[in-house]
Amino acid sequence: MLFHNGNLKVRKLEDQDNILLAKWLSDPSVLEFYEGRDNPFDLNKVKEVFYAHEDEKVKCIVEYGGNEIGYIQFYQLDDETKKEYGYLNENVYGTDQFIGEIEYWNKGIGTLLVTSMIDFLIQHKKVDRIVMDPQTRNTRAVKCYEKCGFKKVKILPNRELHEGKYQDCWLIEYHR
Repeated sequence: MLFHNGNLKVRKLEDQDNILLAKWLSDPSVLEFYEGRDNPFDLNKVKEVFYAHEDEKVKCIVEYGGNEIGYIQFYQLDDETKKEYGYLNENVYGTDQFIGEIEYWNKGIGTLLVTSMIDFLIQHKKVDRIVMDPQTRNTRAVKCYEKCGFKKVKILPNRELHEGKYQDCWLIEYHR
């Protein structure tokens, strides 16, 4: 286990979690904001995307109340991305996450997850900033992140190809 906070546990991704990821990433409700409804995952695609060994991301499963409910990953930004965002001599990490079990949406669990990850990254990775780039139209996620202390920095125009159309994203940051 990477960390826990009450009923919330975050652990590293294991081989058998491929079934969970394929289930979540073939659900149109989840795909509406994560990967796209035109881009469902099967087990082969999950293996290609989530189990690549050369990937520097730390990939994790989120559990709540003993149930596996979602996914979170974190990673240190490379120098090129830090320069693009305007961060120079800082330790900057990014995160991406989703709750794949939709019956756990709108219950404050996303807020608990993000604030717990902030605490983990400050304590264990000594981060200066944490960044995310949610689509501007994903107002529920942006509201959650702002509740956790993230601030909007700037719009990243046409940042993400999603369902056949380039979407604007927010660059948001948590600065300790």
